[in-house]
Amino acid sequence: MQFDPTMEQIRFDSPLGTMCLAASSQGLVGAWFFDQRHRPDGMQGTDAWPTRARHPVLRAAAAQLDAYFARPRSGFELPLDLRHGTPFQQAVWRALLEISAGRTASYGALGRQIGKPGAARAIGAAVGRNTLSIIVPCHRIVGADGSLTGYAGGLQRKTALLQLEGVL
Repeated sequence: MQFDPTMEQIRFDSPLGTMCLAASSQGLVGAWFFDQRHRPDGMQGTDAWPTRARHPVLRAAAAQLDAYFARPRSGFELPLDLRHGTPFQQAVWRALLEISAGRTASYGALGRQIGKPGAARAIGAAVGRNTLSIIVPCHRIVGADGSLTGYAGGLQRKTALLQLEGVL
C-alpha cells in the first residue's frame, strides 16, 4: 500500500474486537481488526497515520458500523479508496460489495462473476487481502460446499458476522 500523507485513522471498538479505521482524502482505505492477519503492508501498529476523530469519512464509518452491529443497518454507504489493491484485487473487492447481507457466495461464484471462473485460488488470495473488513464483506465468502473457510479476522468473527446477518 502506498501511504498517502493525508491518511488519518481512528480506533473503533466493535463488539468483535478493536478495529482500526483509516481514510485518505479519497475515501475509506481500511477497516481491520488489530489482531487480524493480512493488515495493510507496512502496518505493524496503528501509529503510521495521525488519529483524527473529526475526519468525516471516519466518523461516518464508525456510525455506520455501530448501526450495523445494532442491526438497523445491513449495508454501508461510504466512499471507498481501493487504489492500494491491484486491478484484479479491486475487481474482486467490487464483486464482494454486490453480495448483500443475508447472502453468501463461493470463491468459484465470485470468479465467474468477474470473468475468471478458474481463478478460485487467486480469488481467495484477493479476498484475504481485503483491508476493509465488514465494509467490503469478505466474510460472506464460503467454500463450494457452503463450509466456512478462512477469514483474516478469524473464523470465530466470521461466524459471528454471518449469525448477525441471519445466515447461520
